[in-house]
Order: sequence, then C-alpha cells, then structure tokens
Amino acid sequence: MQRSPPSDAQSLATLIERAISTRSLLLGRATHALIVKSLFPLPLPSFLSAHLVNLYSKLDLPSSAVTALSLDPSPSVVSWTALISGAAQNGRPSLSLLHFAAMLRSSIKPNDFTFPSAFKAAASLPSSFAGRQVHSLAVKSGYIADVFVSCAALDMYFKTGLAADGRNLFDEMPNQNVVSWNAVMTNAVLDGRFDDVVKAFLGLISIGGKPNTVSLNAFLNACAGALYLRLGSQLHGLVIRDGFESDVSVCNGLIDFYGKCRSAGEARKVFDAMGVRNIVSWCSMVVAYAQNGAEEEAFGVYLNARRKGLEPTDFMVSSVLTTCAGLSGLDLGRSVHAVAVRSCVDANIFVGSALVDMYGKCGSIEDAEQGFDEMPERNLVSWNAMIGGYAQLGNARKALSMFGEMIRSGEVAPNYVTLVCAITACSRGGLTNEGLELFHTMQGRFRIEPRTEHYACVVDLLGRAGMEERAYEFIKQMPMRPSISVWGALLGACKMHGKTELGRIAAEKLFEMDPQDSGNHVLLSNMFASAGRWTEAVEVRMEMKDVGIKKGPGCSWITWKNVVHVFQAKDTSHERNAEIQAMLVKLRKEMHAAGYVPDTQYALYDLEEEEKESEVLQHSEKLALAFGLICIPPGIPIRITKNLRVCGDCHRAIKFISGIVGREIIVRDNNRFHHFRDYECSCMDYW
Repeated sequence: MQRSPPSDAQSLATLIERAISTRSLLLGRATHALIVKSLFPLPLPSFLSAHLVNLYSKLDLPSSAVTALSLDPSPSVVSWTALISGAAQNGRPSLSLLHFAAMLRSSIKPNDFTFPSAFKAAASLPSSFAGRQVHSLAVKSGYIADVFVSCAALDMYFKTGLAADGRNLFDEMPNQNVVSWNAVMTNAVLDGRFDDVVKAFLGLISIGGKPNTVSLNAFLNACAGALYLRLGSQLHGLVIRDGFESDVSVCNGLIDFYGKCRSAGEARKVFDAMGVRNIVSWCSMVVAYAQNGAEEEAFGVYLNARRKGLEPTDFMVSSVLTTCAGLSGLDLGRSVHAVAVRSCVDANIFVGSALVDMYGKCGSIEDAEQGFDEMPERNLVSWNAMIGGYAQLGNARKALSMFGEMIRSGEVAPNYVTLVCAITACSRGGLTNEGLELFHTMQGRFRIEPRTEHYACVVDLLGRAGMEERAYEFIKQMPMRPSISVWGALLGACKMHGKTELGRIAAEKLFEMDPQDSGNHVLLSNMFASAGRWTEAVEVRMEMKDVGIKKGPGCSWITWKNVVHVFQAKDTSHERNAEIQAMLVKLRKEMHAAGYVPDTQYALYDLEEEEKESEVLQHSEKLALAFGLICIPPGIPIRITKNLRVCGDCHRAIKFISGIVGREIIVRDNNRFHHFRDYECSCMDYW
C-alpha cells in the first residue's frame, strides 16, 4: 500500500473491510488517513463514510464511530445501522438503542438490517420494555414479516424472560423457517426447558423442515441435560443418515451428549471416527472421560492433544486440572499449572478456579490459598472451591471464615453447593450447632431450598456428634425420599459409635436401594465386629457370598518418580518387600517405645492377640508409608491415597510415626484428607 497507495474509493473500502475482518486498528487508521489525504477537500462518498463508521463501531471505538458519522452531511440508514450494530455486538446495548432512537429522530427509517441489531441490543437488557417498543415499530413499518426480523424479535422475548410472548410471536409468524425453530430450541436449552426443545425439533421435522447443525446441537444439548440417552442415540442415527457425521460441531455435540449420559465409550467411538478434529473435540473428550470417573483416560487424551501440537486453551487446561483433582495427582496438577503459566491462561477466571479446586482436592491447601489470593477476579466456583478445600481438611473455622468473607465481599451470592461445603466443614470439624444453624436459616437468609445433599450433610453432622437417634428422627421428617447418601451417613455414624440396631435399619434401607454395593455390607459387618458381635459379622459376609456380591480390594498407593506403587493388605509382591518389612519391624519397635498400643479390633476375630497385631501392621496404608519412608528423601511430605476409609489403628499408628520420624504425612482416604505431623492429625481424631 505504501509503494502504490490506492486512490479510488472502492479499493479504499476494500482495505477498510480487511481491517475489520482482521480487527486491525492500525490498518484501519492508516486507510482512514489515506482517505483524507486522497479525497480531501472533496466530500467523502456516502458509502465510504458508512465503511468508516462500520470500522470504528466494529472495533469498539464508539466515540470515533460517532465522529465519523457526524462528518457525513447526510448519513444513510447503512451508516446508522453500522453504528447500532457495532455497539450491540460489543456489549453496549444501551448505547446501541440510544443510536437507534437518534436515527429515528433524524427521520431515517430503519430497514431489515437495522431491526435485528436493535432487537439484539434489547435482548441484552434486563427489561423487555425497549424490546417491545422496537417490536411495535417493526410491526408498523411492515418489517416484522421478514423472517430475520421476526427471529430477532423472537430471540429478544425469550432472552428477556417472556417465553409466552415469544411462543405467541412464533405461532403468528407466516414463515417458520429453520432459523425461527432454532431460536425456539436454543433459548429453551438456555432456560433448561429440555422437553420443549424435543417438541420443537419434532415440530420442525413434522412440517418437512430440514434441521441444520444448530438444530441438531440444540437437540443433543437437551438430551444431555435431561439424560435422554435413547432419544439422543436415535438422533445419532439421523445424523449418520443425513450426512452430518462429517460435521465437526455436530460430532462435538455427540461427544458431549454421550459423556453427560454416562456413555464415555460411545463418546470415544465418535471421537475416533472423526476425520477432522478441532480444539473443542479434544476438550469434549477430556470432559467426557472426567465426568465418568475415567481421569486417567482423560489425562491420556490431553497428552495426545499436546503431542499433536495443539496449544492448550483455558477450557482445556481447566478441564485437565479437574481430572488431576479426581486423581489426587498433585504433581500432575503442578505440571499442568506450569503449562497454564507458559500459555498465559493462568489469569483466566476459569483456570484460576480450577487451580484452587485442584490444590484443595489434592490436600495442598497452602497452594490453594495462594492461587485464590492471586486471582484478579473471583467467581462462585472460586469461593466454593476454597470453602470445599477447608472442608476436606476438616478445618471448619477456616471454612466458615471464608464463607463469611464471601458474604461480606458481595462479589457473588452463595448457591446450594456453597451451603453443602459449609455444612460439611461443620460436620467434619465438630461444629454441630453452627452447622444446624446454617441449615435452618439457609432458606430465609439465602433463598436456597434445602436439597437431599443438605439433608445428608445434617445427618452426617448429627451422627458424628453421637446423636444418631436424632439423625434418624430427622430423616423420618424429610420432605423428600431419603437418598443413598442420607442412609449411608447414618450407617457410618452408627458404625463409628457402635449403635448396631439403628445401623442395621440404615443398612437394610441401603440394601433395598442399592443391593449390589459391597461397601454397605462391609460397613455393617465391620460394625458388628467392632461391637464384638462376630457371629452377625460373619453372617453378613456369608450373605454377600450367597448373593454374589464381591468386595473390591482395599488398596493404598503412593507415587514416586512418576511411578504409582499400589499396595494391598499383607501384600508381599513389591520388589522392595524385604526393605518394607524391615522398616515396619523398626517402626513397630519405636512405636511401642513411644507408647503405641495396637487397636486389634480391625483384625480377624479368630486370631491370637500377637497374630492380630501382626495383621494390623500389614494394612495397605502402613505398607505404602514404609515404602515412602524408604524412598522419599527427608523434608518432602509423604502423600498416600487409599480407596477406603483409613482404619482406626492405622490412623493412630501414623500419628505416632509422624512424630518418630519427624515427617509430614498426608493420607487421603475415600472421605477426607488427614495431615499428620508431630504425633497429631489435622482431623483432631474427629473423622
């Protein structure tokens, strides 16, 4: 352009369009300067003036756009529409409508391009007042019959909460094309009216309409939201029949649908069959695995994406951090954190929230606090993750303090998840009265209707405090049917405090609701064993065997040098077993010298006392700990994960070991984190 600057208006207009498409303000200003230099003092052609208004409007420079418009002695409807459209597209709805009003005062009549922009602006406002006025004007002008204008009006009504008016307008539309049907479906998805989406889609089909990618994705979103697996699978057949299986966006929708409907295998089939994938495809597959508890597979998809040269986006990083949280993979999470920093997405609010959540769920509350404090802005997920992190550790005071800070900040309002985290923290920290007060005031203070999860938290709260009978009465007064989590909380409390008869009632309820869950049978058996009722304990185990219920093996694992070492009770298969056994013998002597007495109720009842002591010494978490003491250098915390609740003897033993060896030991069982240090545990023996 510098070597041979164009002087004709059409070429200059083309340069402006290029500046808009590339969002290059530098090119746009240079072209404007060239226009002034080439055509001054001649008045600018009207179409060129409209291009300049469009340039500054689209690049979100409203003052420059208004100035460009004012320099045109007779601006056309095209210039005004560019001004209105640019403000609406850049999130300035009030300014857009002010320009629309100014255009009307200038006696310029809006056209079929102006009205959709005005409706778009009106749809972004909390009130429908302006949108109704624009609708009235569209009717008077005769443009409401235009399908694009009527679709924009339809979208406005749905987005401003007037679904009934929107449906009335839709019924009155003379030309109901696929765009109008899509407007109905997409807005119904946003409102959570999934059955309305299905009805609209079937309505489109019934009139002989041809669904497009927007229609198909809206239908898939509805099926995913309502968990209509069979219906969505039928649509998958239509997708193949009509040749949409090569459409990337539709395939991405199918992956998302199957993932949310607990069919990760089907999602993987769609993913593998895709000839072309984009970043959304990879992210959707990661999320599909993560939603179904397949965190290792999710992380594998992420690694494959990186190997293929895909740059990590904020959505991908936040999704992978979620899988790290599910795996309790602190080292993996830290490596992804480093990727986020290198990719400059760590300041993104979603990535920041995922980092807080990951560090909290991996037991590194200090890192979670640092990530939370460094966030430039916070959302509800950030606050919930921080409160939940304290709850995982049983630090109720900190959790309630954070909850109070959230309320005082006014940044966000608590939701039902916030109250679950806060009441859970009270339960694990022994703050019974505070937890009950939160539950009883949540509806009045925060307008949050108690859900089943909140009732389960209260049952756990009362049960841990030794008030099992009160918890049982509380369950009987629930306004909804008690869930598995509610009865499970009562059974766990009964086992903890030896309330065998009430525990049997809870167990029978659980057997009815989920007869194949071995955990409930094992918990009941252990409860009888703890109370010395060995005959009944054996009967429960025999009943499991008779009906074919198999108990999954309890195991603990520890990671060292990127290798996961898994141990089961009495496991002798590890290559360093001799060293592990020698370490256990050494620890046993030192613990006895320090005053440790084994709790042998966790051993088989038909063994001699000395055999029982050897039995509990071979529990999986002790084997993993011995391995960690052998391999992990001093000063580095030892992190162990267990798939069952840590037993009372192991909990007591690890407290002794933490003081004897002077190490920080972190154990995550299937319920919470335990931080052991100097003969103490963060749970204060209340777990």
